[in-house]
Order: sequence, then structure tokens, then C-alpha cells
Amino acid sequence: MSVVKKILRYTKPQFPYIILALISSVISTVFMLYIPVLVGNAIDFMIKKGEVNFPKISEIIIEIGIYIAVVAVFQWLSGNFTNIISARTVRDLRSDIFKKLNNVPLSYIDSHAHGDLISRITNDVEAVGDGLSQVIIQFFSGIVTIAGTLIFMIAINMRIAIVVVILTPLSVLVAAVIGKMCAKSFRDQQELQGEISSYVEEIVGNQKVVKAFSYEKRSQREFKKKNDRLFKVGLKAQFSGALANPSTRFVNNMVYAVTGIVGALTVVSSFMGVLTIGQLSCFLTYANQYTKPFNEVTGVLTQIQTALAAGKRIFAVLESEDEPGDSDKKSLQNVKGDIEFKNVKFSYSPEKELIKEFSLSVKSGQQIAIVGPTGCGKTTLINLIMRFYEVQSGEILIDNINTKDLKRNSLRHLFGMVLQDSWLFSGTIMENLRYGNPNASDEEIIKAAKLSYAHSFIRKMPEGYNTKIAEGASNLSAGQKQLLCIARAMALNPPMLILDEATSSIDTLTEIRVQKAFKKLMKGRTSFIVAHRLSTIKESDVILVMNDGDIVEQGTHEELLRKGGFYEKLYNSQFN
Repeated sequence: MSVVKKILRYTKPQFPYIILALISSVISTVFMLYIPVLVGNAIDFMIKKGEVNFPKISEIIIEIGIYIAVVAVFQWLSGNFTNIISARTVRDLRSDIFKKLNNVPLSYIDSHAHGDLISRITNDVEAVGDGLSQVIIQFFSGIVTIAGTLIFMIAINMRIAIVVVILTPLSVLVAAVIGKMCAKSFRDQQELQGEISSYVEEIVGNQKVVKAFSYEKRSQREFKKKNDRLFKVGLKAQFSGALANPSTRFVNNMVYAVTGIVGALTVVSSFMGVLTIGQLSCFLTYANQYTKPFNEVTGVLTQIQTALAAGKRIFAVLESEDEPGDSDKKSLQNVKGDIEFKNVKFSYSPEKELIKEFSLSVKSGQQIAIVGPTGCGKTTLINLIMRFYEVQSGEILIDNINTKDLKRNSLRHLFGMVLQDSWLFSGTIMENLRYGNPNASDEEIIKAAKLSYAHSFIRKMPEGYNTKIAEGASNLSAGQKQLLCIARAMALNPPMLILDEATSSIDTLTEIRVQKAFKKLMKGRTSFIVAHRLSTIKESDVILVMNDGDIVEQGTHEELLRKGGFYEKLYNSQFN
């Protein structure tokens, strides 16, 4: 299905407004088309037998004034209804693409630049809206104008009307050729806009790193390269699009000139029938109006081509595959907390196998620490447990039930999760702490904050728990953000925990306190702790040492040190 048809499907719910816009357009166009007849009659009354019939001319002028007022009112109504259609279509498109991004697998989000996805929701959707409003306006008025002028021209002089109709397709042909030439430029322009959005998001969102590495000038040079590429492609696209309107105007002016010559000869010598001067004036006006819709379409060709390119990018997201449905799956209640990995295999790309034949049995209430060098598969294990990614073979069982047989939401609610990247949204502290447990009372939230040692700094904030967190949590330190994330997980009070470098941004004294809080929280709960600082996982029941996707060692802290193997080297390397 073409992009145009896909966009038009989104206009179907606005059918009543489409009808109203069409009716308004028909009325305004019909009244507008009758005005040249009145002007022609006035001209004939001026020259008839060399006498000027002022009373009749005065009546015609009043009639023209009324018609112009009617045309203005219904043109306004048509434009208003068109704007409603466009705005509601854009609203539905934006809503659907945002919903889609919540339904696609996490692998889709990870494999696309986030700035580019944002650009599709904002820039591309707006481009479709702008193009749609222009197309609707030109389509409704254009169809009625072409049909109406053709009828009036045939009524005045069929032979000259046929000449106009034969010559007009030349402008359509010119517009089609130019449109085909510039389509690729507009696609490239939209893609480069997405690329620039992604780059700006990276640089603005990581200004501390940019400044720390004195990357400002290099980032400006890189941005200039991308911006210059967009400028060149955009200039080419705009030039091609702008070429269409004067080209078709030239052809249409040639049609007008031919019509004028043939009409003049007909008035003087009855070359192609009988025609008065007033009728010639009327006919020339209709000939001009007949070609006007073709000029107007080519005049907005740039917006239309941009809208088509943007629509293609939008529907590339909307037509991507959702996560498989799981409505037929079951929810798990009263979880004991036994977890088992059976011959699990997984890789992010077919070329590089990451986890191979991984097996592990975890008993309820155990604290499992996962350590190893970067890229060994620690966080990947967490992604597989939470079903952010699906195992390619093997099974992951919770209380002897395969996680693939559980609803994803049910599975993920079994875990409280604290990640190294602390994310907070623009809302109050209380709203952020309730993110995972909307029904938690104020007392439960405050208790969780006290357990995570966040309560003391929250009280010192301007409005306490009602303090608004700025965009990107810029009014909080890295340690404060992480304490709030820990408190958020504690407020959820989950049966199992996942802590992925949960204390990496906290000072040593607070870390000791938080570790005590975690100890209370983890009591009786199965817990997975991903850690680089090995001093934080000494008291774990089992430490899994991973390397290249395999468990190379496992045991308690003391047992692994006595073995003098890979763990002992990792541990000692942090103190040398």
C-alpha cells in the first residue's frame, strides 16, 4: 500500500468534517465561478450599441459584492474544517507511533538512534500534517474548480474549451517529471534531519562529558559536517520543488495566450463560432482558473514531497513487529523465588555468540552476585530474566514455570530493579517514588525513603517530597538520583530484586548504610546483584564469576579467594 493510502486511512474518522469541507468548498467555488459571468455581462452592457447601461451595471456590481462575501465565508469554513481534519490526523498518528514504541521489543529501540525516533514523532508527524492540510485544500477546491470551469467554458464555446483541455495536460506532465526528480532529495532531507536530532540529543544530554574532554570544537565541526550535508540536500530538494511551479505556470500562461488569440479571432471573424467581447473576457478568466489548480498543487509540491518522505519514515515504525502478544499466558502469584537457567543460549548478533549452554540453579532467598569483566554477559543475564530479550534456546524457570509461559507484565512485577543509569522523570519526588507502585501510601513511600537513606536530603529540598524534579533531574546530584531510584524499588516491595551497579554513584559512607538497607530488603527475597566493586558483594550467598558468557567460577567470597583463580585476580586488581 502506498504512503498516500496509509495516510488517508487516518483521515477516515474525520469523515463528517471531510463532507463539511467538501460542501463548503463546492459552494465557495460555484459562487466564485459565477462572478466572471457577471463581469462578462457588465462588459457587454458597457459596449452594447455604444451605450453604457448604468442601472444594469449597478445591479451587477451589488450582485458581485454579495457573491464575494459568500465566497469568503465558505472559504473560511472550508479552511477551518480542513485544519480540524489535519490536526486530528496528526494527533492520531503521533499517538499511534508513541504507542508503537511502547509495544516494540527492546531490541528495536536499542538498534535505532533515539534522536531519530524522537524526530519521527515530532518533525515527521508535523510534516505530514502540513502536507495533508495543503493537499486537502487543493484537492477539494481544485476538483470543483476544474469541473465547474470546464462546464462554463463548454457552455460559452465548446471548440475553444476543447483547445484548452488538450493543452492543459502539458503542465501535469511537467509537474510529474519534476516531482519524480526531487522525491529522493526529500527522503534524504528527512533522514538527515533525524540524524541531526540524534546527534544534538547526544551532545546536549552529555555536556559534562563534552566539556570534560574539551570536545566542544570537535562537536561543532562534526555538527557542521552534518548540517552542511543537510543544507546541500535541502537546497537541492527545495530547488527541485521550487522549479515545478514556474515551469507549470509557463505552460499554463502559454495555454492562456493561445486561448486569448483564438478567442480574439473568433470575436472578430467567427473563427470558431460566435463570441462577444464580454464572453471572451469571461472565457479567459475561466481558462486561467481552469489551470490554477495545477499551479497551486505544484506551488506546494515541496510540502507534499516532504510529507511523503516523512510518512514513509513514520510507517516504517508503525509497521515494525510488536512484541508477541501474551494475553493467553498466565500470571504468577505467591512466588517462592526459585530460579533456574537450563542450557540457555543467547547472542545479540549471529556473528558473535555471547551466552552458550548456561545453566544455574538459584534457591529462594539466595543473594546471587554476578561479577566479571565488561562484556562478559552480566547485564545480558538480567535482560533475559526480565524478558527484555528472549533466549534463543534453553529455558529460564521461576518456581518451575517457564518465563515464556508468563505474561511479561506479571513477570516484571515480580522484580524490583535498580539500574546503574538512574532515570527520573519531570515530576515531584513523591510521584517518582510511586512510579512502580501507584497505590502506595505516603507513609509507605517515606518508609522506603528512610530505608534507602534518601529521606534526610529530601527533607532539605525546597518543598520536601513535593519538590519538582527538573528535566533530566538536573537539580539533583548523581548520588541523590540513585538513592531515589533505590527508594522507588523499595516502595514496590517486590518478591525478588535485581541490582545492576545500584550503588555506583553513592559515596562510601552512604553505600555502607544502603548496603545495610539492602540486607534488610533482601532478607527472604531472591536477589541478583551485578557489581564491579567486589567489596560490595562479599556477603553474597553465591558469587558467579563470568567470562565470555560462561560461568568460570562460583562460590562464596572466601571460597573463591582460596581457589586463587579468576575471581582472586579480579578482586586483587581492585586494590593494586
